[in-house]
Amino acid sequence: RDFNERCAQCSEVNWGLTDGGRFYCRSCHNVTERTREVVNTDFITNSRVQTISKGLKKQEKTDGGCEWYICEGFQLVLKKQVEALEALGVCPQMKDEILCNFWRCYLQKSKQAYCKRPAGETVKALSVCESSTDVDSDPERPSVLHLLSLSESEGDLQTDCSFASSVSKVSESTSVYSGSVDGSLYLMKNQKEKLRMTMPMTLSFCYLALLWVREPITLSELLRFVVEGHIPYMNVFQHFPEKMKLCGLDLKIFCVESWPVYEEVFNKMHELAAFLDLPRFPDITESCFLHPDMLCMKYLMEANLPDELHNWTCRVVKKTGIGEVDFLTLMPGNKSTRKVKYDVLAAAVIVVVLKLLFLLDDHYEWLLSEFAEERNKNNTEDKMCLFYSGGPYFEFKKWYEVVKRSLDVEQKKLDEEKAKYLWRCEKPLFYSVKNKSKVLKRRQMVVNLQNQFGKLSGSVQRAEKPNPSSFQLSWSEENTDGSCFHGHSLKGVLQEKWGLLTAMNPDYWLCTVKLCNEKLCGHLAHYREVEFPQSYHFVLGLFSFLLRIQPSYIHDEVCMIEHRLFNKKLCKKLKYNTVLRK
Repeated sequence: RDFNERCAQCSEVNWGLTDGGRFYCRSCHNVTERTREVVNTDFITNSRVQTISKGLKKQEKTDGGCEWYICEGFQLVLKKQVEALEALGVCPQMKDEILCNFWRCYLQKSKQAYCKRPAGETVKALSVCESSTDVDSDPERPSVLHLLSLSESEGDLQTDCSFASSVSKVSESTSVYSGSVDGSLYLMKNQKEKLRMTMPMTLSFCYLALLWVREPITLSELLRFVVEGHIPYMNVFQHFPEKMKLCGLDLKIFCVESWPVYEEVFNKMHELAAFLDLPRFPDITESCFLHPDMLCMKYLMEANLPDELHNWTCRVVKKTGIGEVDFLTLMPGNKSTRKVKYDVLAAAVIVVVLKLLFLLDDHYEWLLSEFAEERNKNNTEDKMCLFYSGGPYFEFKKWYEVVKRSLDVEQKKLDEEKAKYLWRCEKPLFYSVKNKSKVLKRRQMVVNLQNQFGKLSGSVQRAEKPNPSSFQLSWSEENTDGSCFHGHSLKGVLQEKWGLLTAMNPDYWLCTVKLCNEKLCGHLAHYREVEFPQSYHFVLGLFSFLLRIQPSYIHDEVCMIEHRLFNKKLCKKLKYNTVLRK
């Protein structure tokens, strides 16, 4: 109260005392070198001044760093990721109006902010620690979370300051070393009961916000942008402020040593939506990009398939009911609704259509290809016939050869990029000012040696990463080599019946007759490559590459669509088999 000087940063007179006895500004959290003067000199000579000794230990531990919490670190990660999404063209409202509110709700539900005191066993442990400590804590000390908030214009996150100071006491009393205040507490067993924040969950947050605003970015595209480096994820902690020291358990939390997995991010997204008690999401209508009709059009173009197939995919979507609003719209906490993977569902629809028209049994599709090849040769000689036929006949064999050649090149390029990826952080990590100069010198020496060996070996330096694109495989109709099949005709596989175009193929083989319990094994059907035709496996492999997921997940969706499409026939067959057994 007697310290009336103005703050050098914000010019406010609103001072508080740190645990080390220094004055700090309650408005901007600027810590001064000025300490509290002891007026009363009547003291016992053998008494310990615990406040000063603790301050010296903290200064020696953090080595010029500031107190920070794990949730602040994840908040910085989310901020970097949503800024990268905005740079890709996502609507600006997603940051402040959607993701920020989701994050605040999570902090409140997990009792990290916007609450008076955490519940459960942690309170008991903290109360014991508080009663056994003589250090005074300032109950009015504000939170530093607002300094790192997603929205610069928003106010403080109302955290319980006594809890924060108690957490620091617990972390200091433990032998586990970490740069954050609550690093050791964050990984305690009792924290597993909550939906604990992890690095993959940051992507779940981003996808949840993208889904709410119905942005034209699927989960597979989001993860691909992460792998390509357009969205911060790997070694993102190197963008932390200099005063946020990472060490020990902090690296275990923020350091990522593997690529994000589709299934993990997807499941965590649904757990997060249920944990936050979110209402029904905005409807996925036919005009929305995530609708199967829209996504099928995109994947048909990327897979270099004829445009006429889109009419068939729309018919399958309508027949099976997977294009209904209630089926596609996310309803958190509703266990009766199916968790829809929009990109995988659209790819599976295309696979089912290819099976309907070409059968994909390693025999029928090649016969159709030979027939189409002969018709194309005849039409080439008669140009007028080619003009009236509406384009060349689609040849499955030629499409297979063209796509496989391009797919092998892209797959090899992807494997090489993953093999050459430097998992080590480019920014050197040091946790002591004394060792800073040594670490920087060693890092500079390593870089110089790498450049010299690169010049001697003649290796080409890495080119700048290309601009992000929604298409990994591009096909142009202007090419004269006939490698684009978008305008090809399906007349070779269709016949007119009762005024409608139907498939010449009357047969169809099911991937499985009976679906498994997805809750028990995680799959609707088991997929083994040796048990299915190579053509079917190739088509699954193509979309597996485009979506960067395992073929078994596409196979699951194919089985689900087939059972919806042939539900009546399957029910009759199962009843007939039951009668025979009796």
